Amino acid sequence: MGDTMRESATNESIKPELPTNEEAEQFLAGNPELESVEFLIPDINGVMRGKWGPTEALAKIAYPGINMPLSIFGLDIWGREVESTGIHIETGDTDGYCRAIPGRINRAPWSPRPSAQVLMSMYTETGEPCEIDPRNALQRVVDRFTAKGLRPVTAFELEFYLVDPAVFQRSGRMGKDQGPGPDQQQMYSLSELRGQSDLFAEIRSAAIDQGLPIDTIIKEAAPGQFEVNLKHRDDAMAAADDTVLLRRLIAECAHKHGLRATFMAKPFLEWPGNGMHVHASIIDANGDNIFAGEDGDQRLQHSAAGLLATLKDTLLLYIPGFNGYRRLQAGSYAPTRIAWGRNNRSVVVRVPASDEKARRLEHRMSGADANPYFVLAGVLGGMLEGMEAAMAPPPPVEGNAYNVPLPQLSDDMDDAIEDFERSDFIRRLFGPELRRIFAEIKREELKAFDNEITPLERSTYL
Repeated sequence: MGDTMRESATNESIKPELPTNEEAEQFLAGNPELESVEFLIPDINGVMRGKWGPTEALAKIAYPGINMPLSIFGLDIWGREVESTGIHIETGDTDGYCRAIPGRINRAPWSPRPSAQVLMSMYTETGEPCEIDPRNALQRVVDRFTAKGLRPVTAFELEFYLVDPAVFQRSGRMGKDQGPGPDQQQMYSLSELRGQSDLFAEIRSAAIDQGLPIDTIIKEAAPGQFEVNLKHRDDAMAAADDTVLLRRLIAECAHKHGLRATFMAKPFLEWPGNGMHVHASIIDANGDNIFAGEDGDQRLQHSAAGLLATLKDTLLLYIPGFNGYRRLQAGSYAPTRIAWGRNNRSVVVRVPASDEKARRLEHRMSGADANPYFVLAGVLGGMLEGMEAAMAPPPPVEGNAYNVPLPQLSDDMDDAIEDFERSDFIRRLFGPELRRIFAEIKREELKAFDNEITPLERSTYL
C-alpha cells in the first residue's frame, strides 16, 4: 500500500465531463464490434445482479434507465426472496430504474465474444436515489463529509484463494497442485506469483482497460492465497466501485484460466481467512491530510475511538455471512478484541507506519465477501462519529492484542444481528428501513444454516 497521501489524492478522477448518454455514444463509436452489454447492479450483499442486453440498450442508461425490480435489495445470499422484508409481491414487485455510474462503461475483456459492462445504481420511479441501494447509503455518508469541507481518501486490500473448482466444490480442498503442507505456505513468495504470472498479467491488463487503479499483488499467508491492493482514491464512491468491479474481474479472469477465485471469508479451517482491509484518511479543501501534525494525531485518535465505539453495531456489515465468524480466531491476523494500535497487525484499527503526511487508519475487520459499500459506510461513519464527539480511545495496544484483557468481539452471527438491529448509530447511518431489511435478510440466512445437518453430524451419529 502506498505511503504518500499527497500522491494518493492526485489519482485521476473517473468522473467524465460528458453526460452519460454522450459517454455511451462515444463508447459505442470507439467499439463498433461490440455484440452485447451486461448491466450490473450490486445487491444488498454486494453480489452482482443484472441482465444482458443488446448494445443499442446503452442509449437509455442515463434516462430513463434499465428497469429492474426494487426487490433486488430483498434477496438473500442465494438470490432468494426474503418475504419478511416486505418489498416483494406485497408491493406489486415494482420496478426501479438502474442508471449508469459515470465513467463505468467498459469492455469485458474476458468474454468470449466482444461485450461491454456497465456498473449501475438504483433510482425510484420518481427519479430519487433508492434509499435501500447500498451504494446510495454510502453516498449519504460521503455527503456528510462534503458538507464539512472534507474528503475521505480510501483504498481497499482484497484477499482471495485460487482453487481447482471441481476439487473445491467436491471436497473443500484446494486442488492437487496446492497441498496443505507447511512447505506450500510460501508467504510473500515471488516464485508463487510467477507460477500464476499469466493470470495476474491478465488481471492487471483488464484492470487498466477498466480504469481500476491496481497497486501491488502479493502472495499471502496460505497456500494458494493472494492479495491485490488498490491505490488510494480521494473519491470514496469510486474506491468502493473499484472494489466490486475488481472482485468480478478477478473471478472472471480466474475462470478463464480454469481456476476459481474464492473470496469466502474462511474457506479452510487450517489456514488464514480472506480479509478486505480499508485504509482511510481525510483531506481538507486544500488537499491537506487532517491527520498530519500534533492536532492531526488527535483527530486520528478521535476517529479510531469512533470506530471502536461503533464496532459491535457495525460488525454485521463487516462480517455479513455465517462463514465469516469462523475467521475470528486468536493468532489468525483477524481481530478478536476491540483494540487499536500503532504499527500492529493484531488489532482492529491499525495506524500503519508512515510519515505524518500519509498518516491514516487501517480497518482490518471485514471479510473479503462483505459488501464494499456497506463496509466503507461503516468505517467512514464510525470515524465521523468519533471526530464529532471528540471521543478518546483507550491506550493503543503494543504487542499481541489477542492476549490483552480488552472487550472481545462475539463470534456469533446472531449476536451481530441483534446489535445491528437495535443500534441507534445504524439507524442514523442508514435509516430505519435499510437497517430493518438487512437484519431480516441476515436472520433468514442464519436460519438456513441452523437448519442444515452437516456431513460431520451424519458421519458421527448414523
